[in-house]
Amino acid sequence: MAQIANDISRTFNEYLLIPGLTTKSCTPDKISLKTPLTKFSKGSKSDLTLNIPFVSAIMQSVSDDKMAIALARNGGLSFIFGSQSIKDQADMVRRVKKYKAGFVVSDANLTPEHTLQDVIDLKLANGFSTIGITDDGSSNGVLLGLVTSRDYRPGVDSPEKKIKDFMTPFSKLITGKYGITLDEANDIIWDNKINALPIIDKQQRLKYFVFRKDYENHKNNPHELLDTHKRLVVGAGINTRDYLERIPKLVEAGADILCIDSSDGFSEWQMETIKFVRDNYGDKVKIGAGNVVDKEGFLYLANAGADFVKVGIGGGSICITREQKGIGRGQATALIEVAQARDEYFEKSGQYIPICSDGGIVQDYHMVLALAMGADFIMMGRYFARFDESPTKKLMVGGTYVKEYWGEGSNRARNWQRYDMGGVDSLKFEEGVDSYVPYAGKLRDNLDITLGKIKSTMCSCGALSIEELKRIAKITLVSSTSIIEGGAHDVILKDTKSNSQ
Repeated sequence: MAQIANDISRTFNEYLLIPGLTTKSCTPDKISLKTPLTKFSKGSKSDLTLNIPFVSAIMQSVSDDKMAIALARNGGLSFIFGSQSIKDQADMVRRVKKYKAGFVVSDANLTPEHTLQDVIDLKLANGFSTIGITDDGSSNGVLLGLVTSRDYRPGVDSPEKKIKDFMTPFSKLITGKYGITLDEANDIIWDNKINALPIIDKQQRLKYFVFRKDYENHKNNPHELLDTHKRLVVGAGINTRDYLERIPKLVEAGADILCIDSSDGFSEWQMETIKFVRDNYGDKVKIGAGNVVDKEGFLYLANAGADFVKVGIGGGSICITREQKGIGRGQATALIEVAQARDEYFEKSGQYIPICSDGGIVQDYHMVLALAMGADFIMMGRYFARFDESPTKKLMVGGTYVKEYWGEGSNRARNWQRYDMGGVDSLKFEEGVDSYVPYAGKLRDNLDITLGKIKSTMCSCGALSIEELKRIAKITLVSSTSIIEGGAHDVILKDTKSNSQ
């Protein structure tokens, strides 16, 4: 006879937070949402820390380089989807790492013998308005000049005009020496009222650019998630089939952390994948694993060497694993058990392994519940799929703007590796659906509202940090009738849309 778990499989919707004492010092502006991303020993700190407890799901319809850039600039992290070619995924990682680094490697370069038409074509192709002119047209050739939009007049100057005839020559450029600090570079930019500062070595070879706009953008994005070289932090999803080829390419491209993408992480396949990383890279390459829903699954991945563990099977809005296979567990119940296992493991081993809650988020307050129940951070797909920065199309359906959103287990994605149990290389049946989500606009605007709600709720609990929230939060089960009581009831709601038109 099978082992029967006597506890009920519960969802976030069945719980509410009970207010704690809100002191005068507990205000939203004083709340820290920093949280560890990777494991660490007792008495030390995580090598990677999130500034907000959000990561975007490893999905074609959610996490590409554009989403990764937007989320990292706001303090979170994206795991770029792995259900694409190794080259394409690595290229996405590179674009994130090069997007804004303070010191930016130039991807737009030409030689003096190129023409104005080449400048125009390059600008159309990549959007860059500052072009380094080097002896060989490479990003680290000898710097001979610079071309910006102020150096030529489209429609007036001949497209065949040589760059050497209109570029700003090296003799007139203000440059910085290789090894200069970012603060020193920004001082030169401001003192000389320039927009771009080329950084060159002793041989006059171009190393980087520092841009005025990056300094200003950083001031507008104080929670940016940056590495030690001031580059945006980015993750990448991998599978347990082609990891021998994929992982080295992603590491070479600059991925800060990897995550095994699987609907069921309690498997020897994941242990072997983690072992490959440890054997070849030691602890330098960070790798998360999952998904699991109980103590046994967590301990298996913890002992295998995972840097974090993802919790949740079947709770995603587009996931039908429970419907198709009868596999899974209510997200709240799964998270509570795994969090307890994590804490016990920490006490016994001295190693704290963060857990990521993946799935089951319907309302914003569910995020606070997930954190209070023990999650260190939250992975979301539907939430991020709604924004401009997600890679899908915005469409008009039934008079409403929507964005496409599909699961990795759908026929559209055909990410069979995520659901692989060995055997034939194919998607045997669907475990995800193809759908739409309501279009919500820009990520930053929506994220500010969500984070505001989270901080307000934490104030009501009397917690100034996620760590404190876990320690002091009080949670209660709710009945079906109290759920109804919690919404608007016994009133006639005004049609605010029609009134505002």
